[in-house]
Amino acid sequence: MTGSSPSPAGPPSASRVLVVNCGSATIKYRLYAGESTIDGGTIETTAYEEALRDLLHRLDLAGLVAVGHRVVHGGTRFAAPTLIDDDVVAAITDLVPLAPLHNPANLAGIAAARAVLPNVPQVAVFDTAFHRTLPAPEFNYAIDVGLAERLSVHRYGFHGTSHAYVSRLTAGLLGKAPEEVNVITLHLGNGASACAVAGGRSVATSMGMSPLEGLVMGSRSGDLDPAVIFHLHRVGGMTLDDIDKLLNKRSGLVGMCGDGDMRAVLSRRAAGDPAATLAFDVYCQRIRHYVGAYYAVLGRVDAITFTAGVGEHAAEVRAAALAGLERLGIAVDRERNDRGEQIISPDGAEVTVCVIPTDEELEIANQTRAVLAP
Repeated sequence: MTGSSPSPAGPPSASRVLVVNCGSATIKYRLYAGESTIDGGTIETTAYEEALRDLLHRLDLAGLVAVGHRVVHGGTRFAAPTLIDDDVVAAITDLVPLAPLHNPANLAGIAAARAVLPNVPQVAVFDTAFHRTLPAPEFNYAIDVGLAERLSVHRYGFHGTSHAYVSRLTAGLLGKAPEEVNVITLHLGNGASACAVAGGRSVATSMGMSPLEGLVMGSRSGDLDPAVIFHLHRVGGMTLDDIDKLLNKRSGLVGMCGDGDMRAVLSRRAAGDPAATLAFDVYCQRIRHYVGAYYAVLGRVDAITFTAGVGEHAAEVRAAALAGLERLGIAVDRERNDRGEQIISPDGAEVTVCVIPTDEELEIANQTRAVLAP
């Protein structure tokens, strides 16, 4: 088990919320008193109930009011955080075909927590919920309508808690309410997505029915001509499972240069490695492509915000991704960017460029409390 260093606890009266994020082989958790983290970490396991039982016996859960669970896919059913009951569990189970790698693990965590803490409210917070405001032209793919409806083939988007959290903080940094601001948020981690947020509402996002579409990622391809899949099958003799693994596990930065960690890519690029240089260029070009597209979608852009591991720490990515967009009022001040300041655009820039750390767990905790509020 690896854990983060606990922060000072909030006042004794601060309600406690436990945030649980069950992945395919890990449980990430964070315990909050108010908005202060008092414990957190990662457990490597696939035996969720046993691991959670051990964890819950160790944690100080005095004053615990709820458990908030990250659930990756809420489909069209869930547009907000939701109090979990048997019907909600059944609905999340029905959505497993849309997120076969994620929802089963999320369900295992929910089942374990409900068994161990049967009298504590459990809340599901969905990655997709923030994007349920997508307008019809963004939500729908141009395929047979009846088939799309029958098989739930739509753009759902992901990283919703991060985009919601960061876009709200961006508005505060500008001294405005979220309803007054148009923001392009760039969540750049091992998974990566862009989002156009108009007045606090998601109106376009780069991930689609699954987290595979959109930006280049650590091991995912992002946007790809669908005919490539047919070609790999017909000409390359690859099975559908082979192609699935290729596009999700052996593509993106890993596929292009063998390294999925941007820090390694940047080090190799600085040393003149051509494969790393190409991977970096493709990665940044795809971001620039989406920034330009979302500028057109929004019509007016007040800010562009970088967040998550790469977005918060890779100054070279931030500079390269926005290079050449000065005619759109977008520019990066080199010295501010290199120093890692919160605002990295020049004074007086038409579009404020920001770097704001995300906190998806805190967003989940706050949304969980909101469900329980009278």
